Parts: sequence; structure tokens; C-alpha cells
Amino acid sequence: MKKQKNAKAKGSIKLVLKFMRPYYPLIALALLFSVIQIAATLYAPVIIGDAIDYIIGTDNVNLEQVMKRAYILMGLIAAVMVFQWLASLCTNKAAMNTVRDMRCAAFNKLNRVPLSVIDTRAHGDLLSRVVNDTDLISDGLIQGFTQLFSGIVTVVGTIVFMVSLNVSVTLVVVLITPVSICVAYLIARATHNMFKTQQNKRGELSGLTEEALSGIKVVKAFNREEIAQKEFDEVDEELRKVGTKAMFYSALTNPGTRFVNAIVYAAVAVVGALMVIRSPSGAFTVGMLSCFLSYAHQYTKPFNEITGVVTELQTASAAAARVKELLEEKEEPADDGLPALEYCDGSIEIEHADFSYVPSRPLIKDLNLSVLPGKRVAIVGPTGCGKTTLINLLMRFYDVQSGRILISDTPVTDITRSSLRGAYGMVLQDSWIFRGTVAENIAYGKPDATREEIENAAKRAHIHSFIEKLEKGYDTVIDDEGSSISQGEKQLLCIARIMLTQPPMLILDEATSNIDTRTEQKIQSAFAAMMKGRTSFVIAHRLSTIADADLILVMRDGNVIEQGTHAELLGRGGFYAELYNSQFV
Repeated sequence: MKKQKNAKAKGSIKLVLKFMRPYYPLIALALLFSVIQIAATLYAPVIIGDAIDYIIGTDNVNLEQVMKRAYILMGLIAAVMVFQWLASLCTNKAAMNTVRDMRCAAFNKLNRVPLSVIDTRAHGDLLSRVVNDTDLISDGLIQGFTQLFSGIVTVVGTIVFMVSLNVSVTLVVVLITPVSICVAYLIARATHNMFKTQQNKRGELSGLTEEALSGIKVVKAFNREEIAQKEFDEVDEELRKVGTKAMFYSALTNPGTRFVNAIVYAAVAVVGALMVIRSPSGAFTVGMLSCFLSYAHQYTKPFNEITGVVTELQTASAAAARVKELLEEKEEPADDGLPALEYCDGSIEIEHADFSYVPSRPLIKDLNLSVLPGKRVAIVGPTGCGKTTLINLLMRFYDVQSGRILISDTPVTDITRSSLRGAYGMVLQDSWIFRGTVAENIAYGKPDATREEIENAAKRAHIHSFIEKLEKGYDTVIDDEGSSISQGEKQLLCIARIMLTQPPMLILDEATSNIDTRTEQKIQSAFAAMMKGRTSFVIAHRLSTIADADLILVMRDGNVIEQGTHAELLGRGGFYAELYNSQFV
């Protein structure tokens, strides 16, 4: 178990280092500037000690030497300020660029993973990994690394300066401070699991919040506000508990090390004062004691800073592990080397196809289907029979476990997904609008479309007159969450997208479900014109809308149990006839 944790931690660090690699020069500059800043900081106590020695003792005030040290000290302070600013600038730039690249990689990964990964994960949790966890990596692992480096250089540099002044007092400092390291180590080891659990709970809470907000109307419609609040409170309380424990134990680090540091400071003061008293020859002066007290403080300060950043490092490590898990998700098989679909006559062949979302629950079993070019195919059946799954297989959102699917006599696995999906135009029951202008939304599938083409598509979708009434017409900015347009109008915009692209095949999944009867009649006539000469798959629950289909597939339990025209199926008096008659009883 311990080996697995160490392996995960190492893997997380390797991930961050991989994304930091292009910015190593910036990190190197930051480290160089830090070294210069630390050297100037450590040299300052020597100058101050010398100045003190020039004003100690009877008739021993040398104002000229004191002023000379004062000017040097001013120069050192200025150097510290400048190089500290430069180091921070380089560190922040490297951190922000690294996080940007990591976010891009995470978002790109979401575009390349199988749809099953998206369908089986809480969207809020995925969002948290892409946005929040990458921020924590920046705050912890990247910037924490530079703080760690600065701390180590400060400790080493301080020891060198102290040894050059007096070995005995240096030993007093060095022999006591390891206690501070032990305290920090023991506490940090205990908090790692808590911070990992905390990050998982944050992702769970984000997923729950996103789910509640996206379905807020349903929550209110069923008076589930109190239950939703209770579920949120439970997860939030679990997050509070684990967060409190993590922060409590990590908060012990700083006071614990500060207590040890106070002991170091007191020991140096006592030993140093005794050495001043017992060194009448001036081997150990008051100025040197002042210098050592400053060094004792500077030597222990990095331990406080390093242990203070332990909390961020633990959180960042857990966040990096979550991002790493996302980036290591198995991707869809690459289309490299596969040709694009060059010719599509609209014919579809499905041969002995088997598919299931869960291996223990088969859905589609030994499905065989042949669709001739230009035919209008309607797919009907009860909920869960496999209608939408069949569409997912046609579009290769999922692949069959056995059997094969051919388009224009070409297996879909032998062509690129992009060319396959480009052959379809799809309008789903759930409309989707992105934030942008109306024109941009219609031209989503054809970004180079002219305004005339966009308007003609809108007219064919019977949405042009509505768009013209908007404040800025086709330049009006809309989004999916806004209330400026209705659900039916959103769906008309989605239909206009297909009217614009004019693909060789169509998939309509209850495409007119959110449109009133009068508009539906207009849309149906527009669809009829658009479907002419194109292979079309129509999923419909209102069977009256597909009465003129060339072929109706009746599905149940993942199998096509009946197929034929509307009249033929009614004449057989089978399952389709039962479904059709049940809608008019």
C-alpha cells in the first residue's frame, strides 16, 4: 500500500515536471535570481555586525565606517527587492504557462476519450479536475518548489556564513534544528491522506452542485429542494470534517517548528553572550553576536516557510494525482493512417452486431439491418429498447463488441471518425446552444458560411422571422442557460444548422418534440424536402409523424422484431399495431 502511494506521488511529480519542461529556462532564471537575493540577504547581517562593532566601547565610535556600512546595506536591500521581484516574476510566469498547458491537455483529453468516460463520470468532477485541481498544482507543486529551493539555499548559505564567523555557536544552531524537521515530517506524513480525501470530496461536491443546477427546474417541480439540500449538506459536512482535520494537523506544523526555533534563538543568545563576556580579546564581539542572532532567525525561517507550504504541497500532490488520472484515461483508437470517407451513397449495412454498455447486461444482440440509399427509416419501440443506442453505433460514439457496420460498403472502422460523422446531420431531442451570436450558432457546422447562406437556412427552418425580431438580429448573443429564447426556438436553431450543412444522411431524434403543432407541420415539410434523396433515420414516439417513412424498424430488447411500411405493419397486427393503436385509445 505504501509503495503504491509513493508511486502515485512520484507519478504526479513526473507529470508536473513534464509540463514544466518547456519553461525550465524561466525556472532556472528564477532560481538564479533567488540565489542572488539570498546571498545579499545573508551578507546584510555581516555589514550590520561590523557597524555595531564600530560604535561599541569608549571612544570607539567611527562614524565614517558606520556610514560606509549604511550605504552598503542600502545597496543590499535594493538588490534584495529587485532580485526577489524578478524571481517571483519568472516563477509566476512559468507556473501560469504550465497550468495553461495542463488545462489544454486535460480539455483535449476530454475530446479524445471514448464517450463512455464522459457518460460514466460526474461532469462537475471532471470540471473540477480541469479547472480547480490545475490551480492547486500551480499554487503548490510549482511555486512550492521554488520556495523549497530558496529555503535550502538559505539554510546552506547561513551555515557557510556562520561557520566563517564561529564554529562553536554554529554547532549550537545546527544540532537543535533537526528537531524542527522531525516535527514537520511526522505531521506532513499524517496529513497526506486527509488532503487526498479532501480533493475527492471537492470533486464529488462539484458534481452534485452541477447536477442540481442543471436540473433545478425538475428539482423545484417535484418539490425536492429539501432533499437536494440534504444531499448537498451531507457531502458538504463530510468535506468540512476531513478539511478541518487536514487543516488542524497541518496547522500544528508551524507552531511546532516555531517553538523549536525559539529554543534555537534563545540558545544562541545565551551562548553568544557568554562568549562575548569571556572573550576580552575581541575574538567574539557584540557585532558578531548580533550577526549570529540574525542568522539564527534566518536559518530557522526557511523551516517555517517550508513546513508552512506543506499544506499546499499535500493538496497539490492530491490534485496532480487527479489530473494525472484524467490524462491517463484510455483514448479512442487513433484514426492515423485511415482514409477519409470519399464516397457516400447513403447505404447502411449492419451485420450480426452485438453491444452492451455493461458486459453483464446485453442490450443489442445479433442485429442485422440493410438500408438502401435515400430511404427514410423510422425507428420505434418502447423506452430502453435500443433506439438511441443504434444511433450511437451509427455515429461511432460507441463501437460494437462484435459484428460490423458498413456505410456505402465500407466498414466504419476502416475510415476516420471525422469523415463518418461529417456524413451525418443530427438533430437531437435535447437542443444545445453555445454562447455566441445567433449566426455563429447556426454556422456551427460550417464556420465559413456566408450571411446569405445562414439566413436561407434559418428561413427553411422557419426561425428567420423570430431572429429578425431580436435586438441585434443575427448578431444577438445567446447561450444555452439564458432565458431570452425558448426551448423550442433553440431546437429550431439546431435544425437550421442541419439545413445549412446539407449532409448526405440525417439523424433526427425526436427533433420536433419541443415545437408546437403548427410549427411542426412547417418543419416536417422542410424536413421532407431536405430528406429527399438522403438516407434518414428518424426516432419518433408519436407514430403519426412517421407514417410516410419508407421503412419502419420496430425494436424491442435490442432486436428488430418487425420492419416494413406503416400500412404493412398495421396490416400484420403485430407489436407495431399495438403501439400505434395505444396512442389513440
